[in-house]
Amino acid sequence: MSTVEEAPDFLEVLSDGSVKRFVPGVVPASPESTNGFKSKDVIIDSSKPITGRIFLPGNPTSLSKLPVVVYFHGGGFCIGSTTWPGYHHFLGGFSVASQSIVISVDYRLAPENRLPIAYEDCYCTLDWLGHQVSSEPWLDQADLSRVFLSGDSAGGNISHNVAVKVIRKKISHVKISGLLLIHPYFGSEKRTEKEMAEEGAGDVASIDMFWRLSIPEGSNRDYFGCNFENTQLSATEWIDEFPAVAVYVAGLDFLKERGVMYAEFLQKKGVKEVKLVEAEKESHVFHVFHPESEATRLLERNMTEFIRSH
Repeated sequence: MSTVEEAPDFLEVLSDGSVKRFVPGVVPASPESTNGFKSKDVIIDSSKPITGRIFLPGNPTSLSKLPVVVYFHGGGFCIGSTTWPGYHHFLGGFSVASQSIVISVDYRLAPENRLPIAYEDCYCTLDWLGHQVSSEPWLDQADLSRVFLSGDSAGGNISHNVAVKVIRKKISHVKISGLLLIHPYFGSEKRTEKEMAEEGAGDVASIDMFWRLSIPEGSNRDYFGCNFENTQLSATEWIDEFPAVAVYVAGLDFLKERGVMYAEFLQKKGVKEVKLVEAEKESHVFHVFHPESEATRLLERNMTEFIRSH
């Protein structure tokens, strides 16, 4: 059996179509407060399956309703899980820092489940949230009028596409108050200046591989899920209905250029509020690899400030 696609230490796709994923460790949920937060695994849709993990501050500073952050992990749509140590510790810490309820989604992965399945799975989480809020004790304090979509890398891409789906379907059981995209993963057939530079060849090859594995067969990088310029919304929907957005980029991240382009695109479309924040000396998804770092603490503070102002 030969290897046809590979991301060393993370993913191997074999010639018979089978996929090997290498997991960097798993942290179990803990319903008892640990490091200031507690966590619980939930089944969002057993038929697909879609699962998730709820994070709560161990001792909420308020007895009133708390904002809800629905978080989508990264991994090029092909790898990743909310149970990975970096995600578990970052999201638990963030629930405490922001005093919010965080629901992190384990959606189905490509290439076995190509886009738009990840978008559909993550959108389903909002339906689940609307139905579970009255029966799940961990959601007793959930304020569904203040729901935020967030995610890193491919998860940032998912946040954008789920927000678009919410606008187009006119759902009313939750209100999306804002998007917080961390190092979002987008692309297009047209190369950027950085992508055409010789020193970027390795990064481009890796990025292209994940797109080949995740977009529908027969599609290219101008697929709407890859190229945000092909998002189908009317001028009125962009101006009146698209939520406030914070885009977080990292100075040493090869995807920084695409994140800046996304923020500029939203501004040109007339989105009500677009905030761009750069961590100058940091790399892609540093908050997952270094959840206890000072840079991650600053990211948490920036995100908390955005949530509290909306």
